Amino acid sequence: MISGLVFLFGLILGSFLNVCIYRLPLGQSLWGRSFCPKCKRSIFWYDNIPLLSYIILKARCRFCRERIPFRYFLVELLSGLIAIFLFKRYGLSFNFIFYLVFFSALIIASFIDMKHRIIPDEISLGGIFVGFVLNIFKGSTLDSLLGILIGGGIIYLTGLSFDFIYFKLLKKPPIDGETESMGGGDVKFLAMIGAFLGWKHALLTFFIAPLLGSIFGVFNLLITKKHTIAYGPFLALASFISFLCSKYIINFIFWKI
Repeated sequence: MISGLVFLFGLILGSFLNVCIYRLPLGQSLWGRSFCPKCKRSIFWYDNIPLLSYIILKARCRFCRERIPFRYFLVELLSGLIAIFLFKRYGLSFNFIFYLVFFSALIIASFIDMKHRIIPDEISLGGIFVGFVLNIFKGSTLDSLLGILIGGGIIYLTGLSFDFIYFKLLKKPPIDGETESMGGGDVKFLAMIGAFLGWKHALLTFFIAPLLGSIFGVFNLLITKKHTIAYGPFLALASFISFLCSKYIINFIFWKI
């Protein structure tokens, strides 16, 4: 019973995350009735039921028949599954709320970055503040502060060093029109991850993300002939892997050494 309610809550939360994903990059208010991006007609409440409405409407707007992106269904389902996962792990506790806020921020940032190649400051800088404040209540203030400094600092210095060597010393041309290997949004995003998870997870995320990104980057290069990719989703996925498997990864590394 409770698990079902938690899953439903996660689906409703996912519906709000979809609003954030669509409206934040456009500078629109997050409040107000949902509407079709194509015809701008307000959506009836019964056409806005998580998961079910997408299936019943066959992924099309009731009015203009414009196709509804699968992302809406995916985000709602993902949010519901994460809510259940956290509930099974922590119950209805402070940690449940803490990590639900964190993973919600990861979802919003990832899907916005995939489409617009930006990570809004409302998510990254706002997340840094929220993560730090919540860690005060967890008694992890120093770990959070170090996570912000080390997470943001290491990715900033890495990007700065690469740009200096690649563009200044080797005098290479811009890559797909980009003059920076690491955007400022990625720097703030990893700082946000550090604010929530602490400096150890931030470091582990920093090392895991390039492995994931390089695998996708090869396929992306072969298919689209483009060298650049949105890096935020890989930082988000790497932080999730770190959250789940940090102890196993660290033990494996030291065992190999």
